[in-house]
Amino acid sequence: MNARSVDRDDTPVEYEVRVKGHLDSRWAAWFEGLSLTNEHDGTTVIRTRTVDQAALHGLLQKLRDLALPLLAITQTGTTKPGQPASNTNQPASNTPTFIPKEDQTMKTATQTPTTDHVRMDPLRKTAMVAGILYLITFVSSIPALFLISPVLNDPHYITGPGADSTVIFGCFLDLVNAVSAVGTAVALFPVVKRQNEGIALGFVTARMFEAAVIVIGVVSLLAVVTLRQNGGADPALVPVGQALVAVRDWTFILGPSLVPGVSGLLLGYLMYRSGLVPRVIPLLGLIGGPLLLSSTFSTMFGINQGLSVWSGLATLPIFVWELSLGVWMAVKGFKPSPITTGQMRTA
Repeated sequence: MNARSVDRDDTPVEYEVRVKGHLDSRWAAWFEGLSLTNEHDGTTVIRTRTVDQAALHGLLQKLRDLALPLLAITQTGTTKPGQPASNTNQPASNTPTFIPKEDQTMKTATQTPTTDHVRMDPLRKTAMVAGILYLITFVSSIPALFLISPVLNDPHYITGPGADSTVIFGCFLDLVNAVSAVGTAVALFPVVKRQNEGIALGFVTARMFEAAVIVIGVVSLLAVVTLRQNGGADPALVPVGQALVAVRDWTFILGPSLVPGVSGLLLGYLMYRSGLVPRVIPLLGLIGGPLLLSSTFSTMFGINQGLSVWSGLATLPIFVWELSLGVWMAVKGFKPSPITTGQMRTA
């Protein structure tokens, strides 16, 4: 039997299709119950039932849609009319093992676009944008805390010489943080809604609420700067300035302190269930979310101080969760997942 004769033979046969990477049991439903075996060399073998060439091509097209790199196709058994069933399990030396010429073309058509998809696929771009936006929230929010510290720590800032330029730049960075926070939710929503649209909407709402509260805090600090510049050294402005700073302190508690705990639970659940990133990353969010919420609520009711060991330990898992999520998405993108079926084609 040669490759040309096999290409034209529609006799049902059995195949082993080897793809790159390990697929867990969730993928079985996408291959209509075909057998999936993870090999030690980092590949997965999909064993078909007795199929003809048309069914095999359908399977290859599904692999192409899922952007799973195809490595090899091996014929493991043949059943012809009138042939005893025992002959379907011939010794390896007698069983044809090959990649038909036509299937080699499909293999190339599958692998080559997949390599391009890694660079050009819209889903990869989505992951990169979301990851970069997460990293921008760190780059903007951390320096902002130090830049606005003069107005936060000096009760008489409004009547003193002031460091207005520094404070204004810190407020600008807080605005960048707010916009980036919304951007992360907007970028991820089209993907994670396929896992659970209700929870995905909750995540978007939480990030928008966080951004809105941050903006309120920024406006209150800018108001202090404006009053200092226009009011001179009027002592009557001191209580007004302290009140505006108190507004900002509460926005920090209700926004950047409280909402990341909620977002960690919502997005952590979506990422953990979908497998878009390694599960250890969203696990940090699922653990850190309740810890941060408990710390924040205790601060709100006067049980805990904003700067304490408890607050620091409760914040650490969420900090690592968001940082590792941003780095992974920006550098690696999403892992193959059933919820991304149909989104991995070129635009």
